[in-house]
Amino acid sequence: MPKEFFEQRERTLLGERYETLYSAPSKTAARGVTVNLLRCTPEWFADHAGLSVSPSPFCSAGLLIEDPAVKLGRHPYHHAGAFYSQEPSASAPAAMLDVQPGMKVLDLCAAPGGKSSQLAAALGGEGLLVSNEYDGGRAVILRQNLERMGVANAVVLNETPARIAAALPGFFDQVLVDAPCSGEGMFRKEPQALAQHGPGLVAQCAALGSEILDAAAACLAPSGVLVYSTCTFAPEEDEGQVGAFLARHPEFELLPWPDRFGSPGEANRCGEYPFEAEKTRRIWPCQGGEGHFMAKLRKAAPEETGKTARVKPAKAAKPNAAWQAFAGEYFPQLAGLPTMQLEDMVLLMPEGMPALKLHVLRAGVLAGTVQKNRFVPAHHLFTAFGGGCTNREELTLADARTQAWLRGEEIEARTAHSGWCCVTVDGMPLSGGKVSGGKVKNHLPKALRNLG
Repeated sequence: MPKEFFEQRERTLLGERYETLYSAPSKTAARGVTVNLLRCTPEWFADHAGLSVSPSPFCSAGLLIEDPAVKLGRHPYHHAGAFYSQEPSASAPAAMLDVQPGMKVLDLCAAPGGKSSQLAAALGGEGLLVSNEYDGGRAVILRQNLERMGVANAVVLNETPARIAAALPGFFDQVLVDAPCSGEGMFRKEPQALAQHGPGLVAQCAALGSEILDAAAACLAPSGVLVYSTCTFAPEEDEGQVGAFLARHPEFELLPWPDRFGSPGEANRCGEYPFEAEKTRRIWPCQGGEGHFMAKLRKAAPEETGKTARVKPAKAAKPNAAWQAFAGEYFPQLAGLPTMQLEDMVLLMPEGMPALKLHVLRAGVLAGTVQKNRFVPAHHLFTAFGGGCTNREELTLADARTQAWLRGEEIEARTAHSGWCCVTVDGMPLSGGKVSGGKVKNHLPKALRNLG
């Protein structure tokens, strides 16, 4: 039985510590949000969101939600991309990549998008984020979440890690691998994770994680940093995985993990490739999260690894006249940006966008479509750049029109004039609308509305 297999292994490894480390203050999974720094600060969010919150120990942008009944997905700030609802300890791995504006960053197993949105916030709109998900359905969810969070400089892929490594060798400054795993850290949150667990699943996930890590190593530039994480406790997927990776890749060194939370990794979990396991980090259920394992590794400097292949940049399209006219009126700061045109779609290219023969779901921002020589803006244009729109209908959290807008209703125009506008809540974009006759016609996509 899955539970017996797991418990016997962990009791053997932990001895008397088992009861302490797997104890938890309650049977209810912890809830948290990671505040989107592209929108606001955690301090501003805590003061304005009307939620009972406290600081998270796992990430400076994280907050713990103290009311287990609150419906975060219906909150106006959720629609505005101000936060990502996330199990608290899940925010730790992305926070430990020292991402700086202008970098090229890869999130290799990115769905549903919480960690990618953290990386995007750290980039601050500068540089390039490539977010990949192998599963097609989950890749769509990833794209939708990054759109909601207002990310403008991401390329969303639906690809295998091996194909990305072949297309972009040595391209990235930082890589995150939050690997598909056996999910032992999710037993309390997701009962299905326990039901499907067993030694076969652990072995399968360990083999898959090994392949993904090899691809990540190939994608990383010399002197670049790789963070590997799982939400499981299985040695084969955690310390054993890192030890085997270091044995295959002597060009990598293990970096120490700060001790602000959790506990050091454990030597008796390393398997046949012992290493300094104490430099890795574990979060046990008793430490405020559901469970995580993390390791941080640096690739050797350029003189030690040789040259990397050059990647051709993507070519910009000729400016579309309909887009240029629309941008000049409503988004003048965007009018000169390089664009791509796919059939009737106009996309704003992210900085450093490479030419890719891969399955791309989204490159940069879908600005809109050209229909009969007329430009029709897309939802993504407003979520990414709506704060800079020259025509805005400005709502607040307390305004009754805010909830009406999120239900898909037409609202009275008070600050916007006729034509296209961005509807905002406390300065953060919700969606586009169109003003006529003193009313704002609702263009929030129907699938995103608070119905019922």
